[in-house]
Amino acid sequence: VAMSTREQIRAVRDLPMNFEEKKRIRWVLTLGQLRIIRTIVMCQSPTITPKICCGAVLQQRELFPQFFRRFGYSLRSARQTLQLWQGTMKEIGGKFGTSVLTYFLFLKWLLMFNILSFLINFGFVTIPLLVYDHTPDVPAAVSFRGLEILTGAGYFNYTAMYYGSYSNETLAGPVEYNMQLAYFFTISLYMVKMLVVCFCSLCPSPCSMAKSFKKNYVLADPASSSAWQLLCTWDFTITNERAVRQRKNNLCVQLKVNESLSEKAQREMLTLSEKLRHFGIHLGSWLLSTSLAFGCGISIYYLYTASWSPQQEAETLLVPFVVSLMNLVIPLFYSLFNKFEIYSSHRKQIYALVLRNVLLKMSILAVMCYYWMNVVAVKFSCWESMVGQALYRLVIIDFLFLMLGSLFGEFLSNVIGTKYLPRLGVPEFDVARNVLELIYAQTLAWIGIYFSPLLPVIQILKFFILFYVKKVSLIQNCQPPRRSGRAAQMKTIFIALLFFPSFLGALSIVAYTAWSLTPSEQCGPFRGLNNSFSAIGDWIADLEEKTPGSEWSVWIYENVIKSEVFYFFISLVVIITIYIFWQVTEGRKLLIVQLRQQIVNVSVLKPIQ
Repeated sequence: VAMSTREQIRAVRDLPMNFEEKKRIRWVLTLGQLRIIRTIVMCQSPTITPKICCGAVLQQRELFPQFFRRFGYSLRSARQTLQLWQGTMKEIGGKFGTSVLTYFLFLKWLLMFNILSFLINFGFVTIPLLVYDHTPDVPAAVSFRGLEILTGAGYFNYTAMYYGSYSNETLAGPVEYNMQLAYFFTISLYMVKMLVVCFCSLCPSPCSMAKSFKKNYVLADPASSSAWQLLCTWDFTITNERAVRQRKNNLCVQLKVNESLSEKAQREMLTLSEKLRHFGIHLGSWLLSTSLAFGCGISIYYLYTASWSPQQEAETLLVPFVVSLMNLVIPLFYSLFNKFEIYSSHRKQIYALVLRNVLLKMSILAVMCYYWMNVVAVKFSCWESMVGQALYRLVIIDFLFLMLGSLFGEFLSNVIGTKYLPRLGVPEFDVARNVLELIYAQTLAWIGIYFSPLLPVIQILKFFILFYVKKVSLIQNCQPPRRSGRAAQMKTIFIALLFFPSFLGALSIVAYTAWSLTPSEQCGPFRGLNNSFSAIGDWIADLEEKTPGSEWSVWIYENVIKSEVFYFFISLVVIITIYIFWQVTEGRKLLIVQLRQQIVNVSVLKPIQ
C-alpha cells in the first residue's frame, strides 16, 4: 500500500516490537534518501533535460522534508560532539553523580571566563603594543634562566606580561591609538561586563542565580523532588549497556539525598542539655576557626614585612609557598571539626565548612592586598609590576599545590584506606573544598588583571591541566559520595560565592587602585598622572578643545560620571528592586503554604463526602 512518509513513521511506532527492531525497520524505509542523492546527481548531467529533471524531483518530493530533518539532527549531534569535554562530563556524571559533576562544570565555566578575558586584553592592549614595538626592551645583562617561570621576575619583567611594559604614548600609524585610554577602557569594560553578569544573576531571568535560588530553596519540596527524580529523569534514548549502567548509578547517587533529609526529625528529639552541648561545640568550633583565619592573615602580613626583597628573586617564593600551605593544611584541620560537631543535615555541615574556608582565604587575600596598596605602592618604584609579579607567584605556587594535593594527597589516602587502614576506605571527592580552590584561583586572576593583563593566559593553562589531573585522580583514587547534597543547590551557592565576596572584592581592589592610588612615575601607561582615572579627564579636556560640538559629552562627564548623586540613585534603584523581588518571593512562599494546606484539607474531607 502506498503510504506517505509520516504515515510510515506512525505505522512503525504502532508495531508491537522493541525499540531496536523498530529502529531497523525505519532505517530500511529511509533508504529512499539515496534516491534523492541519485536524483541530484542525475540532474547535474548535461544529457538530462530540465523537464526530465523536474519530473524526477517531483517523484521524490515526499522524501525531501525527512532528508533535511535528519540532516539538521546530524548537525545538532555534531555540534554537541564538538563541545569541550562533552564525553568526559557524561562519564563523570554517570560514575560519580551530579554533585561531583558540578565541580567540573564549574571549572569549565571559569575556563570560558578566562578565555574571554584573554581575548579582550590581548586584542585591545597587547596586540597594539606588539605592533608598535616588536621586541621587548630587555637590558643586555638580563637573560632567561628558567627561574622566571616560578617567580615571574627577571626576564618577564620587561615583557608585555606586566603593567610597567605598556607605553603611555599615542601610537602612531594608519590610525592613532591612545594606550592610556585603551588600557583603562579595556580593564574597565571587562569588569563592568562581569558586574552586569552579577547583577543579572541577582535579578529574575530564565538563567539567573535568583531563579535558581527560588527553585532550589524557596520552592523546593523534598518529596516532590525525589518523586520527579525517580519517575521523570530517565533518558529513554539510551540503548548502550555501559551508558545505561552509568545513568543508573547517577540516579542512585542523586536519590541518596533522601537519607540526609530524614535527619531533620532528630532536632525535635533532643533534650535541652543536648541542645546546649551542641550549641557550645558549635560556638567553640566557630571561635577557633575564626581565630585561625585572622591569625593566618596577621602572620602573612608580618612575613611580608620581614621577607619582601625584590632583589633576592628566590626569596620571593617564600610568601606564596606559606600562603598555599595554609590554604592546604587549615581546611584539612577544619574538616576534623566534623568529628565533634553534630548537624541536622549533611548540607548544613557542608555550608559550615564552606563558610570557614571562605573566611580563611578572604582574610589572607585582604591582608596581602592591604600590604600591596599601602606599603608596596609607597616604598617602591614601578610598584604595579611588583604587585603583578606577586600575583603571578601566587597563581603558580597555588597550581603546584593543587597538583601535589591531587597526585599525592588523594593517592596516598587511597593507598592507606585500601591496604593499611581498611576502615578508612577509599576517599571521597570533596566537592566543596575543590570548588573553593577554584574560586580562590579566579579571585587572584581578577585582582591581577590590572597589574598583569596577560595573567589570564596562565589561568587558562592552569585550569586546562587541572581538569585532566582532577579527572584522573577522581577515577583512580576516589569513590562516589555516600551522602551527596543537592547538586543544584550547591551550584547556586558556589555561583553566589564566586560573585560575593570573590568578584566584588576584586572589583573593589581594582577600583581603589584606579581612583585613589598614584601611578608609578617611571613606568606604565598612566605615568605622570594623579590617578588612572585622570586619563579620562585629560581626554575630555582635549576633546573639548579639538572637537567642535562635543559639549554634550563634556556635560555628561562633569555632571553624571563624576557626580556622587548619580551613583547614589543607581544604588537606591538596585536596593528598591531587590526589596520588591524579595517581597514577591515571600508572598509566593506564603501562597504555596496555603495551597498545600488546602490540598491536605481536601484529601481529609473527601472520604467523608
